[in-house]
Amino acid sequence: MIRREQILALIPHAGSMCLIDRVANWTEDEIHCETDDQRDPAHPLRRNAVLSALHVIEYGAQAAAIHGALLAPDHAPVTRSGMLIAVRDCELFVDYLHDLPHVLKIHARREASSSDALMYSFDVAHGGQPVGRGRVTIRLVAVD
Repeated sequence: MIRREQILALIPHAGSMCLIDRVANWTEDEIHCETDDQRDPAHPLRRNAVLSALHVIEYGAQAAAIHGALLAPDHAPVTRSGMLIAVRDCELFVDYLHDLPHVLKIHARREASSSDALMYSFDVAHGGQPVGRGRVTIRLVAVD
């Protein structure tokens, strides 16, 4: 199990913008993460006290970022950052996340990778039911 403090050292998302609480497990091809921050009234993506289901995309992208960092040799310090450049095949099965009472489970699977881009599919579930899914493409850029 990888906890939030370790995650914060792996990815450039700082403070409350790091949405993933823990990594349950991971392999070379996929990662399983969990969080229950969707209920936090101070969630950084809430607007007018509402957390839209559209934000499952950010949860999926952050799971992909964590996975990419875990695959780096010796979990090297962040030398590249990712920029979300495409979202495809996104399906949402709920309207909101803030009213979901249990842990969100985020699964991301690496579909393709190159020296300058990553493609991941992701799905987010709550209580064994799908919340949303899709695919993200992330462009890797050097951190100054």
